[in-house]
Amino acid sequence: MEKINQYIAGVVGIYLFVVIFLYSLAGKRRNREPRQKNRDYETMKRSVNGVECQSEKTGDADVIIVGAGVAGAALAHTLAKDGRRVHVIERDLSEPDRIVGELLQPGGYLKLMELGLEDCVNEIDAEKVFGYALFKDGKKTTVAYPLEDFHADVAGRGFHNGRFVQRLRQKAASHPNVRLEQGTVTSLVEENGTVKGVQYKTKNGEELTAYAPLTIVCDGCCSNLRRSLCDSQVDVPSCFVGLVLNCQLPYPNHGHVIVADPSPILFYPISSTEVRCLVDVPGTKVPSIANGEMAHYLKSVVAPQIPPELYDVFIAAVDKGNIRVMQNRIMPAAPQPTPGALLMGDAFNMRHPLTGGGMTVALSDIVVLRDLLRPLGDLNDASELCKYLESFYTLRKPVASTINTLALALYKVFCASPDEARKEMRQACFDYLSLGGMCSTGPVALLSGLNPRPLSLVCHFFGVAVYGVGRLVLPYPSPYRVWIGVRVITVASGIIFPIIKAEGVRQMFFPVTVPAYYRAPPLAY
Repeated sequence: MEKINQYIAGVVGIYLFVVIFLYSLAGKRRNREPRQKNRDYETMKRSVNGVECQSEKTGDADVIIVGAGVAGAALAHTLAKDGRRVHVIERDLSEPDRIVGELLQPGGYLKLMELGLEDCVNEIDAEKVFGYALFKDGKKTTVAYPLEDFHADVAGRGFHNGRFVQRLRQKAASHPNVRLEQGTVTSLVEENGTVKGVQYKTKNGEELTAYAPLTIVCDGCCSNLRRSLCDSQVDVPSCFVGLVLNCQLPYPNHGHVIVADPSPILFYPISSTEVRCLVDVPGTKVPSIANGEMAHYLKSVVAPQIPPELYDVFIAAVDKGNIRVMQNRIMPAAPQPTPGALLMGDAFNMRHPLTGGGMTVALSDIVVLRDLLRPLGDLNDASELCKYLESFYTLRKPVASTINTLALALYKVFCASPDEARKEMRQACFDYLSLGGMCSTGPVALLSGLNPRPLSLVCHFFGVAVYGVGRLVLPYPSPYRVWIGVRVITVASGIIFPIIKAEGVRQMFFPVTVPAYYRAPPLAY
């Protein structure tokens, strides 16, 4: 009991230190002029006859949405329900085949319900997910989502991404206010600094121009339009190697995380008979699939670290040869507000997919944008609308930044390192989650999107660090172990504070101090 009291006292002390530190950062208000990007697309003025595209004065759309993935399709249906005429242009309307975007956290499902789209996880053989099983060095533990206070249907969902996207597209296309078209958007149409619409090629190769008061770009992680709308600093820390296993997991209806060397391995159900395996490989270069290096790597390095129950089916999946690779991209949201245009989804903001938070952030952003646009009668005053929608970037921050920060911080903690302090932090994280109670429900509530509070994230993160220090110095501290304990705290600070800085301390922790937070709809509306 005395040890536990010491741990608690240490945790409380660190919490107070962190709170004071963050408030001091918030007090240093710096006025920065927004960076102006040189737009490299030409100004176009074009009139197109027929129903395909018309001028902004006589156009048949209030909003153009570029891309009909999870974000684009869900947004189209949401705005259409509010009476907006929506023109969606998607490069390829066939069913996507991806190895990510297959796990929807419970917080994302709640947003799906809020948007009236919860039926889109039906009839696609989706599996409910109730928590995680963690494995490290032969030890294992389970952590459950804190779902006691929610409707019985609220849980995570694992599914084939393509099936889910097609259901969202069908839902959007079924609304009379939505026009869903296959085409490739080549550029934004700009006039006097205001985006008026898009130029695109139809699937038949015809070049057309579509106009609308507001263009929302949701064309995914490889967007070719975002460079003029945001500061697109993309980092690629690792790649995912994807396999599909035909089996049942040791803990049914749970995601499985193996804290492996050199980095984590994930398993989660995507149908009643299939399990997705994602092997994280640090860096941008991975072993070649074509010459068999990848199969050898998976069998010799990865297979010995996975649970024995999955070993045979993992080897069988490798031998089958359907191995996929995808880069994991990270891009903090750094918008350049532009009249007539807005970025959303992975085109706007990306985080490491370890925690499966991307769809939750996108759906949360859609709820924020819907609520902002609802009071507006029309969207034709682009300049005033742009100023008003600056509040979107502030209102989304607490949820988005919490999920973004947790994803990257957890990935850095779970990656193997020869540094003793990092090893201790890694072990402390596993042991902290194994304690149960608030030590597991708190972090899992953050990860699941059920309680996306930035301060709670920082408190639990340093709670892990303090717990690691306690393991080192009690009951008999030595100078070396005390030194490693100090380094554990500095390592934890070195992981989380740069991520918070990139996300924006003020908007993340103190959004009410940002003027845009209180911005009201223009009087003209």
